[in-house]
Order: sequence, then structure tokens, then C-alpha cells
Amino acid sequence: MGVTRLKRKDRKNKTVSRLQVQFLKNATNLQPGSRSHEPKKSQLVKNNEVLAKLESK
Repeated sequence: MGVTRLKRKDRKNKTVSRLQVQFLKNATNLQPGSRSHEPKKSQLVKNNEVLAKLESK
């Protein structure tokens, strides 16, 4: 039996759902005291430091 191609709508749904899962994995909030600590050199920590400096001015 030949390989069936997905219709355009199904291809779009497959791509969108994959991107949504990727987004949700990246958007998980790190709670203070949780087992997953952010590394000190990560971009997120650097961004938070810059934002804190701007807010303090």
C-alpha cells in the first residue's frame, strides 16, 4: 500500500500542535525553591537583572 499524504488542513494542524507543545515547554514557570533552578549564566536571569535595574530607577 502506498504512503498516504496528509491533506493541507491536517499538515497545518500537525505543525501548529507541535509548535504549541514546544511553546508550552518553554513557558513553564520556575518556582522559587523548586528542584529546577535556572543557571546563573542563562539569558532569562540576565534579562531579569536588567529589568530589576530599570524598575529601581
